[in-house]
Amino acid sequence: MTAAPALAVDLDAIADTRPLWDAWLRSARTVLDVDPDTLPVDRADAASALDRAGGGNWRVLLERFSEDHARAYLRRDAATSGALRTLAARGAALGVFSDAPEPLTRIALVQLGALRRLSAVEAGAGALERLLATLGPNAVVVRTRDDLLSRP
Repeated sequence: MTAAPALAVDLDAIADTRPLWDAWLRSARTVLDVDPDTLPVDRADAASALDRAGGGNWRVLLERFSEDHARAYLRRDAATSGALRTLAARGAALGVFSDAPEPLTRIALVQLGALRRLSAVEAGAGALERLLATLGPNAVVVRTRDDLLSRP
């Protein structure tokens, strides 16, 4: 039996992390040097805007918030967990990419129990491109939960 192809999986195909990000923005409104309502929707672009605005320790604040609140926003899904487990057992190299900053991405993967099945994780600007460089040119990009669940 040949190994399954490498997969580059969008984090949001495993679980929707946007509500956790949005909750953090609401909670950090009073300490950020920028109005969260003016930030770009793309989280990598939003991170750049926070860096340019002198957001100071916003990454530390995001990490702490994510650690404290991930349980409330992210739930393991049996079908998704099973798909990742099956693909890993078949020898597929699995990687995850996200436009979300690294602290949120890492904590979400730990909360979802997915980190141990991954050979690579990339977060922020250019995450998909960096992940594909790691996984190789034949890696399949998976952007949705349905696409992940339909993998043989």
